[in-house]
This record gives sequence, C-alpha cells and structure tokens, in this order.
Amino acid sequence: MPTPKRLRDLIREIRSARTAADERAVVQKECAQIRDTFREEDNTYRCRNVAKLLYIHMLGYPAHFGQLECLKLIASPRFTDKRIGYLGAMLLLDERQDVHLLVTNSLKNDLNHQTQYVVSLALCTLGSICSTEMSRDLAGEVEKLIKSSNAYIKKKAALCAVRILRKVPDLMEMFIPATRLLLNEKNHGVLLTAICLMIEMCERSLDMLNHFRKMVPQLVRILKNLIMAGYSPEHDVSGVSDPFLQVKILRLLRIVGKGDVDTSETMNDILAQVATNTETSKNVGNAILYETCLTIMDIESESGLRVLAVNILGRFLLNSDKNIRYVALNTLLKVVHADYNAVQRQRSTIVDCLKDPDVSIKRRAMELCFALINSNNIRGMVKELLTFLEKCDPDFKTDCSSNLVLAAEKYAPNKRWHVDTMMKILTTAGNYVRDDMVACLVQLVQEASGLHAYAVQQLYKALCADISQQPLVQVAAWCIGEYGDLLFTTCSEDDEPIQVAEEEVLEVMEKILVNNNSSAITKQYAITAVVKLSTRFNSTLPLIRRLISIYAASLNAELQQRSIEYGALFKTADSIRIGLLERMPILEKSNSGTTLANGDATPSEDSEYTNGPASQNMSTVVLNKESHNILDLFDNESSSSLPVSQNVAPSYRQNTDNFLDLLGDIDLSGPSSAGRPAVGSVGLALDGLHLNSGTDMNVLTQETHANNNIIAIPGMTVFDKGGVQIMFAFERSQAEPAQVTIMLTAVNMNNGPVQDFVFQAAVPKTSFQLRLLSPSSNFLPPNGTGAINQVIKVDNPDKQPLRMRIRVNYTVGGVGVTEQAEVNNFPSAAWQ
Repeated sequence: MPTPKRLRDLIREIRSARTAADERAVVQKECAQIRDTFREEDNTYRCRNVAKLLYIHMLGYPAHFGQLECLKLIASPRFTDKRIGYLGAMLLLDERQDVHLLVTNSLKNDLNHQTQYVVSLALCTLGSICSTEMSRDLAGEVEKLIKSSNAYIKKKAALCAVRILRKVPDLMEMFIPATRLLLNEKNHGVLLTAICLMIEMCERSLDMLNHFRKMVPQLVRILKNLIMAGYSPEHDVSGVSDPFLQVKILRLLRIVGKGDVDTSETMNDILAQVATNTETSKNVGNAILYETCLTIMDIESESGLRVLAVNILGRFLLNSDKNIRYVALNTLLKVVHADYNAVQRQRSTIVDCLKDPDVSIKRRAMELCFALINSNNIRGMVKELLTFLEKCDPDFKTDCSSNLVLAAEKYAPNKRWHVDTMMKILTTAGNYVRDDMVACLVQLVQEASGLHAYAVQQLYKALCADISQQPLVQVAAWCIGEYGDLLFTTCSEDDEPIQVAEEEVLEVMEKILVNNNSSAITKQYAITAVVKLSTRFNSTLPLIRRLISIYAASLNAELQQRSIEYGALFKTADSIRIGLLERMPILEKSNSGTTLANGDATPSEDSEYTNGPASQNMSTVVLNKESHNILDLFDNESSSSLPVSQNVAPSYRQNTDNFLDLLGDIDLSGPSSAGRPAVGSVGLALDGLHLNSGTDMNVLTQETHANNNIIAIPGMTVFDKGGVQIMFAFERSQAEPAQVTIMLTAVNMNNGPVQDFVFQAAVPKTSFQLRLLSPSSNFLPPNGTGAINQVIKVDNPDKQPLRMRIRVNYTVGGVGVTEQAEVNNFPSAAWQ
C-alpha cells in the first residue's frame, strides 16, 4: 500500500483545482483511497487519513464513513491520535446518531486520565456531543472535576456542566456545592465559567434563582475588586480590567435582582460605581456600560439610578459608531415604559437620529419617537415626524403615516388641528397611505360639524393641486359629495373664502373620472359624489347627468351599474332623489372597529356601513378564502363531493327595482336593522334573531312555520365545541318534498368575541346537491348576545338518508380555530 499523501499536500492540490468539477474529482479520488486504507486496518496512517477526511468534511463533502475510525483513534493511548479522534467525533458525531453512544466508555476513562490535556479533550467532546443518556452517565465525573485543584480542568468542567444541565435540568442539585466553591477562586477563567454555570441554573429553575440570591454580596465584592483593581497586564483590555467577567457578573446580577427589592438594594451602589467609573473612550467600556444599563432597568433599582442609565444611553446616541447608536435606540425603545420621563429628556437627540443615513437607525428612531408622543408634545413631535415623512424612503411612509394617524387621533388638542394634520399626512404620504386612513379622515370630518366648510374647501384646494394621490382624491370626493354646497360659504373671519363656481367643481370631478391613473375605487367615489351634487348644486344638472353617464358602457361592472342606476334616479325616481341623497348622519365609532397599528381594522358586530362607495357589506363573506378546499371533506367517497357553492348575493342585490344599495353612504334602515341581508323568502322569520344557548329549536321551528303548508321537523344542535354552538332548524314544503331548507344559527358562549366566522359544508355528490346562501355576518358577540344566521338548501331527489360534513373556521382571542365534524343523525322527516 503506497504511503498516503499528507494533509498539506491534499490542501494544496484542492486549492489548485480550477473548476468545481476538478475539485470534486480530487476529493472523490482521495476519499476512495482513504476508504481502502480504512478497510486494511492501517493503524500507522489512520490519524493522517482522518485529518484529511475532516478537511474534506469542512468543504461540505460527505465524510460519515470515518465515524468508527474516530472512535478507534479515541481509544488509542497516543495523545496525537486522541486529539484528531476527539476532533473528528465533535465534527462527525451528534446525539441523533446511535454510534456516538460507543464513545461513552472512552470518555469516562479519559475523564479520569492523569494528563490534564487528555481530560480537557474529553470534557470538550462531552460538552459538544453529549446526549441525555450520556449526560446522566458522566455527570458524576464532571462534578468531581469541577472540584479539582487544577484551574485548567475546572473551567472546562464548568462549561461542560452547562451543556449537561441543558440536556438534563434534573441534575442541577448535584452541581450546587461545586458551583459555590468556584466563586472563591482567584483565577478569572474559573470565575467566568462559574458565572456562566450559575446563569444557566438561574434561568432554568426558580429554586436555583432563590438560592443564588444569597450570594449577591459575594458577586458584588468580586465586581468591586475588578473595578478598583489596578493595572493587570494579564486581564487588561484597552485599559479595562477583564471586561468579559464584568459583563457576565452584571448579567447574573440582572437575573437575580429582577423582581426582588432586597436583592436589588444590595447591588445599587456597585451599579452606580460601574456606571460612573467605566472608561467610555473605548468600545469595551461601552459594552460594560450597556450591560450596566440593562441591569439597572431590569432590577428594582432607584429612580436616580434609572435616570443615570437613560443618560448613558443618551450619550450613546451621540457616538460616531452607528452600531452603538442603534443599540442605544433599541434599548431605549425597550425601557421607555419603565422610566418615561427620563427617556423624554433625550427627545431632541432621538429626533436628530431621524436624519441619520442608516436605515436601521432611522426606523428605530421613528418607532421611539412615536412611543414618546403625549398630549404635551404632540404638536412639536408631529411636526418633526411630518418633516421626516416628507423626506423618508418609500419603505417608511406607510408605517409612519399610520402611526401618525393613531397619534393624532389619541392626542389631538382640537378638531381643527386634527383635520389639518390628517390632510397633511394624506398630501405628504400620497399613495403610500393605507386604505383605512381614508375611512378615518372621512369619519373625522363628519364628526367635526363646525369644520365641514373648512375641511371641504381645504380638500378642494388640495384636489385642484394634485389628483394623482388616490387616498386624498377619495377623501376629497366624499367630502365634496356630502358638503359641496359649503364650498361657496365663508368658514371664518380668519380664512379667506375661495372663489369657485359649480362648473369648476364639476370639471375637477370630470378630470378624476376620465383620468387613466385613477383607480376604479376612486372613480366610484367620484361618481357617487357627482350624483350627490345634484341636490347641492342648482344650475348644473345637465352637466351632472352627463358625467354620470360616462361609464354607462364601462367594462367595469361596478362602475357601469353605478352609472346606469344613478342615471335612473333622474328618470324613474326623481321624486325621491332629494331624500335619498341627503347628508349622512354622523356614525358612531365602534370599539371593535378601531384602526389597529398595522392599518387593519377589526370587524365590528354592526359594521354594516363602511366609508366609501366601493365597500361591500360584511354579510357577503367569501367562503373559499380558506386555502383548504371543502372537497377534501368527503375524501373517502368513491367520487368527489359537490364543492361548496359560492355565496349567493342577498336578495336585495337581485331586485332590479332596488338600486339604493349602490349608495353606500346612505343609511336606509336605521341603526338596529341596517345591513341585515334578506335571503330569499326562506328563513325571513329567523333573520336578525339573536338566539341564546337555551333556545328550543323545536319551538322556534313551530313558531316560524305556523299556518304554513310545511312538514314539521324538529331542530337539532350539530356543533357544540369551544363555546361555539351551531343549530339547525328545518323547512320542507309538501309542494317540494325533494328539497329541504336548513336554517343555521350560530351563537358564541365565550367571554370574548368570535371573528372571521366561516361555515362550510359538503354532501355526497352522488345523491345530493347543496347550496349555501350568504351568512348574516362573520362576527359573533360574546355571551350569546347575538347570532349568525345562514340558509342551506339541500336537494335530495332520491330521498336518501341525509349526511353532511361540516367545517367551521373562526378566530377567538387572536387564535385561529378550525373544527370539522360529520352529521349523520338528521331527523327522518328531513329526507323521507
């Protein structure tokens, strides 16, 4: 057998390969030779071959065939063999492979070896690859080594104990005496590993935390000696004595002092000394000060100490190193609620960080600025943030504008300032504004009854200047449609009235309607505004009718329908047009419909109305928003089941005589019944009923079908889980015995609301046909105070026993829930 090439020769040959293919060829050839050597049990060059194999493994090539050779090297009496063998074990073995258990006996022998370097190799390997079984077998050996007189072995044994405790936390009590002894050591390396072991134990056990709180005076003494110690070349780093040990001790103090007043009192003085005596000209000093600030803010420290910590973080913001500035902003953002006033004092420095060229720093500064806004500084902070919004990158505009809206809504000093600020946000952020801001500003203007004229005039001016910003155009169109007659009035003595004619206003609206850059939603706002102006303006009716007819032949169905039906108002319904197009009443804000920080709005129980003509009723929920197809509900059938039908629009959509639903900004039915969709003629008696859990479905069915030619069928509860109940009531006419109509009623008995409720059902395709009509809502109020009603029609021409699988999706407490059930116990009267 020829002598294997040396490791350095292999490295040189691999590096000289010009292509990846050449490299693979070299590696494959060498791996083949190594395999042949392993088969021949060549002990002479086993160490060299395993070393080459480890290099090949580091390059990303498979080297698993060398695992057993590593075990043979570990068992060798030679140190050079053991070194390569243990290195190979750490790289090629882990606890997921059974072969690693074979090394346990060798580890135990080497942990008791006379040579400290062999013991060190065994400890390093055990700390790297130990499993639960191996930890239990060798924990006693490690605990003995922690008590060793050799500092080199002690520190490695302590680190190995950290890994063992992560695998088997039950072994903590075994290491308590040894850990306490380690704190008496003078060697900094041993102290550092002892602190690491204590941190691990405190984080994993409350009993250990309480135990080590008694040792805080000793930790304080060690930290004080480090601060007061003179120059020591062995531990000095840039003029600071052992910063690594100081940082670890500060972290342990933060853990044991959190939530404990007495322990925190013990460490207050030493923390103040560290904060005032640490050199800040070097990065190591900043690292210690940063850890000190975290400790001060986490424990039950004095108010003066907290102010000192915030001031240190404020000085970090002036540092030229961008990493230090980012760390300071990130930390201030975490502690702003712990000491709000202290962080407020750094407001000017934080605002200056908005001008930083670094994107990460700007984002953290923006978030911190919003956290600092209150009723006292709202004007100044909003002014600064609006300046930032005007100059920032597009990536910031959406979040910044949304948070500005929330801040203005919460802390606005008066309505006029609020309106001005919202309009400034709209004009500055432009098309980056989230859609929900349109509804927010519309409602704000509507509520500020004394500012209707001012708002509509300012929006008209903005509209004349720029019609490319869609959110601004939508708000302006809505306000002009509602309050267009106020364009010609004087707002106040301070404001100069605008000179505008009716024709000029309509010309602006025409520009919006014919502009190719206007979105379909914006055009819907504009066309609705134009039809409303027919009752606000006196001399431009022919022009208004012409503008309305622009989209009578549009390919967009929504625009075409609006155009035709609005035009019909001037023909067949002119007598009621003025009453239909009067101003909207002020809407009441719903707590469940408030804007969230991410720009979304939570669905409201009574959210029948949404600002904007393009909005849809909450009842028209699309059932197939779930990615799972309902077809898989009957995956055990020989043929696929009938897919769940799309939601059928409510009957008022089908009624060609009723075009009032297009006027999304008119309340047609009052607050109590608005938005309740009628679902054909079936189940009208059930529509809008709020049932509680004690409702007798039999009584309900009898009351509903009294004096009707309908087969009496008892009701049933088909789902009752997690506080959500679903009940079925049945209708089956003697004139159409092949069809059964099921009236679904869902109630929520939980203490919290259920949102995004979606009911799905499937029946065997071979015998049945199923249709689901639109639900009355997708929101279930808590404690059975409301209900969702939905009609299901099932055709059963063969009068087969009715079977159905149902799936229910909803969100409760922010957690999505999906439940599935099979219903086979339908009353016989429902299908016979």
